[in-house]
Amino acid sequence: MDTAFQLSAISVSQLALISAAAFAASILGGLAGYGVGLILPIFVAPVIGIVNVIPVMAIVAVVTNASRIAAFYRDIDATQVRRILVGGVPASMVGAYAFTKLDTPAVALLLGVFLLLSVPLRRFLAHKKYQLERRGVMVAGMSFGLLFGGTTGTGLILLSILMAAGVQGAALIGTDATIAIIMNAAKVAVFSGSLRVDTQLALAGLLIGLCTVPGAFVARWLLKKFTVRTHTNIMDAIVIAGGAGFLWRAL
Repeated sequence: MDTAFQLSAISVSQLALISAAAFAASILGGLAGYGVGLILPIFVAPVIGIVNVIPVMAIVAVVTNASRIAAFYRDIDATQVRRILVGGVPASMVGAYAFTKLDTPAVALLLGVFLLLSVPLRRFLAHKKYQLERRGVMVAGMSFGLLFGGTTGTGLILLSILMAAGVQGAALIGTDATIAIIMNAAKVAVFSGSLRVDTQLALAGLLIGLCTVPGAFVARWLLKKFTVRTHTNIMDAIVIAGGAGFLWRAL
């Protein structure tokens, strides 16, 4: 599979588009608690290549979640972090390894199907109030890890697991970020070992991640201006359009 990518090949207009998309996706993600991994791949894929999207987004997520940890480290629920990571990390590495065996059309199909399913899944989870005990959290963490390793934009699932375990408020943001950064680091390790991430892709992921950092502060201000429903409907429309686009490329 061809994963060749050179930063020097990106035009000024492409760079501007990706930077703006990263910033906007970060704002949307800051408002909802998830969304960067769902929206940003739609704009990044045409520039870096579909097959490189998930490895690069793993690097972006490390940068994005690092800033959240810095802001909410006092509120992290270490117990829930351990419960999810004990099975989630190895499962995510298995999922990431499985992804390295896919060709470009299969990756496009995977991303397209997941993006389209994420909208009804989010709406379903929003209407259900599950309660998870210790063992349930561990099983859910393992299942989530397997999906997490081979896809991007699974943040809403992790948030749902944590909320079902009783994690709320600032603790939800800090705990989610801690789990995400560790599991994304595990994915990057797998992709690096399988030669899916080289220096050029690593730099691309780092630069895109840096573009997302200011969005968190803008989101904090916008929370007072936007209704949650308006924001969610906008994001659903973008995700559906992007998912359809990936399916079109795959088929």
